[in-house]
Amino acid sequence: MTARPTILAISGLIRPMLEHRLPEGLDVRWFMTHEQAMEAVADAEIGWFDMNDQQAMAETLRAAKKLKWLNSIYAGLDFLPMDVLIERGITVTNGAGINAITIAEYVVMGMLNLAKGYREVVRAQDRHEWLFDSPGKRELAGSKALLLGYGAIGKLIEPRLAAFDVDVSVVRRTPGENTLGPDEWRARIGEFDWIILAVPATPETEGMIGAGELAAMKSDAVIVNIARGSVIDQTALVEALERKAIGGAFLDVTTPEPLPAGDPLWSLDNAHITMHLSGRAQTKMFIRSGDRFLDNLGRYLRGEPVAPVFDPTLGY
Repeated sequence: MTARPTILAISGLIRPMLEHRLPEGLDVRWFMTHEQAMEAVADAEIGWFDMNDQQAMAETLRAAKKLKWLNSIYAGLDFLPMDVLIERGITVTNGAGINAITIAEYVVMGMLNLAKGYREVVRAQDRHEWLFDSPGKRELAGSKALLLGYGAIGKLIEPRLAAFDVDVSVVRRTPGENTLGPDEWRARIGEFDWIILAVPATPETEGMIGAGELAAMKSDAVIVNIARGSVIDQTALVEALERKAIGGAFLDVTTPEPLPAGDPLWSLDNAHITMHLSGRAQTKMFIRSGDRFLDNLGRYLRGEPVAPVFDPTLGY
C-alpha cells in the first residue's frame, strides 16, 4: 500500500520562492486568503501560515487539527494560543535570529542618535539652519549598558557595543563574566547609562520596567526597547519622560501598535518612536526564512530534529 504524501499548508505569498525548491512527492496546499487557509490546514501535517492579522493566524492554528509542525517567520509568537500548541504536541519553529543582525544594528543606531542629538541635527537641516554646536554631547565609549535578554538578538548586541567600548552587563540565568542574575539587576539598575530590553514577551517579563525601576535609574539613563511594548509600564514611562526623571527612551515597540495619533509619547522630545521597523530594515528576511524552512523540511522528512524550536510552555 502506497503511503499518503505529506500535506503542507503554506501561504501563497511565499510560493514563488519555495515551489521550485520543494522536494518531490509532497501535497502542498497553497492559499492566499484566510478562508482558503482555513480549508488548506484541515488535513495539513506541516503549516507555514504567517499572516499580518494575528487573530486570523490563531484561528487558522485552531483549525489545523492534524498539524504536527508549525513554522513561522515571527520570533515572538505570544499571540498564538499556547494551550493549543501544548495540548496537541505541535513542534514549532520560529524566526528567532532571522532579523537579529538588523535589530542589533538598530540598537546601536538608536543609542548613537540619542547620544549625539542627531534628531535635532536633522530638524535643523529641514529648517536650513546651520548649527554651531552639537545638540548631543554624549560618547558611547566608557558608558555602561544593562542588557536584559541574551537570545539571538542580545548575543549580537553585546559585541557591537563592545566595539564602541561600552561596558555591557548581561542579565541571564547562566552565571558568567559581566552577568547579573534575574534577581540581581534591579538592585543595580542605577549604575547604568543604557537599559536595553531584548527579552521575549512572557508573563515573567510583562511590565518588568515599571515606576520602581524608572525611579531607580540614573537621571540621564536611556531605555532602548526592541522587545515588546508590554515589558514596560508605558504610563509610568510617559510620566518619567514628562518629568525628565530619565534621559530618554528609544522605542521600537509600544503598546498598542500602531501607536494612536493622540498618544503623548509622540510629542515628547525625549522619546524616539521607530514604529517596530527594526526587523524590517533589511532585504533578506524572506530569503533567510525560506532557506531555514527548506533545511528544516529536509530534516523533518528524514526524522531529524528541526530548529530553532519555540517552547510554548516558556513563551519563547
